[in-house]
Amino acid sequence: MMAIKKYFENLAKALLNQPYNKLNDTEQRVIESIAEQTTVSENVNATFSEHLTFGERVADRIASFGGSWTFIGIFFAFIISWILINTIWLVSESIFDPYPFILLNLGLSTLAAFQAPIIMMSQNRQAAKERVKQDAAYEINLKIELEIMRLHDELSKLKAELNQKR
Repeated sequence: MMAIKKYFENLAKALLNQPYNKLNDTEQRVIESIAEQTTVSENVNATFSEHLTFGERVADRIASFGGSWTFIGIFFAFIISWILINTIWLVSESIFDPYPFILLNLGLSTLAAFQAPIIMMSQNRQAAKERVKQDAAYEINLKIELEIMRLHDELSKLKAELNQKR
């Protein structure tokens, strides 16, 4: 165990010019990954989706439907139908929502009042997911850079050995 910690310490000093215990969690994971020759990449979508509550999943589905062309088409057809039915019935005097269509406006306002916070909840979750993805991408990029630095050092050593043999 002590040899492993010493190896981590040596890698941290060689690659990041800092003691291992001074590195943040991400940098420590990268150093450990390099030392153990493991990957740091993960499927953020799967990890993030596992922890959603029932309400969050419902909000995401409502937001995805509410922001689709299907919803816009259905809703447009509903409004046109509502207006046409009430206009036709206006002529026959059995109207249930007369012209300025107050009942329709109430329904639209109610829909907007419920739909807006649901969409905002979904957007907040998507923003959180993007932050997790950015952190994962940073970790992968850091590991790639450090591995390239190690390869560069190894190539430099090999080149020096070859030049000495000539």
